[in-house]
Amino acid sequence: MSIFDKTTDALAATIQMRQIRHNVTSANIANAETPHYHAKKVDFENALASAIETQSIVGDGLGGKPIKNVKADVYENPDVAVNNDGNTVDLEKEMSALSENSIMYKTALQLINKKMAALKYALGER
Repeated sequence: MSIFDKTTDALAATIQMRQIRHNVTSANIANAETPHYHAKKVDFENALASAIETQSIVGDGLGGKPIKNVKADVYENPDVAVNNDGNTVDLEKEMSALSENSIMYKTALQLINKKMAALKYALGER
């Protein structure tokens, strides 16, 4: 039996996926001036939500494995325009995405820190 629950597993997976998104978005920004570079996009939210829902339906019998097995889907972003040099990076959108991802990463980190503090408190290690 694990001392961590579904929420802790989901937050840990979220932090990992947000790190991947940060790396991909940073690479897009770094290649904003590279001719013929195609911007990448990362999706993981639907897969993570599905894994959380599956674990809720099936119960603890899976031990959190579906959440821990969630993978980020990285692909070329189809929702962007091609510049004259063949580059598809929209610098403003990428900077906005990086900022949003940073806020979401910090939020998930704060939540997991609160869960750990509550666990520490429950164990009597003040």
